[in-house]
Amino acid sequence: MTLIEPEKNKRSYVTAITLAVLLLVVLLTCVPNLVSIALAEGPAQVDRADASPIFGVTIPPGYKQWELIAPAEEAAPLDELRAVVGNQTAIDAYQAGKLPFPDGTILVKRAWKRKQSPEFASATIPGAATTVQVMVKDSRKYATTGGWGFGRFVGGKPVDEAQHRTCWGCHEARAKSRDYVFTRLAP
Repeated sequence: MTLIEPEKNKRSYVTAITLAVLLLVVLLTCVPNLVSIALAEGPAQVDRADASPIFGVTIPPGYKQWELIAPAEEAAPLDELRAVVGNQTAIDAYQAGKLPFPDGTILVKRAWKRKQSPEFASATIPGAATTVQVMVKDSRKYATTGGWGFGRFVGGKPVDEAQHRTCWGCHEARAKSRDYVFTRLAP
């Protein structure tokens, strides 16, 4: 055996040990992160049956506790009382007078049949719920509809595609100067 052979073996051994240590460091560093990513809750899976056709918009959880933007009354033939509420992004934009609305804005219109109060004849109170309508601002996802996605729900379920096809045309024709939103902040 020559002097060079033990030196080669020693270098191979040192190289193998170095690679093994490096691999161990990488594994110990990355594996916990990969496991936490794998176990983390991802975005909630949307039940397609609960999402609006065309836009994929759903009724946002907790919307009944959101701040009021404005009430409204719809005359016949709908004969409804309505309340538009918004998430914090919407409220902040309204209060700052910011148009266009920022991405992440969510507006929800709740509607009920008007009903005469049994206690006070001249008062109108909410009767049976009729619809929940949702607008979601995402300028990339909904680029072809002014940055807005729409959802109309009756009994918690989305209405058909034909009704959803009417949303954008109406908002585009009547509210373009207000970033396609009809509702003004109540004073």
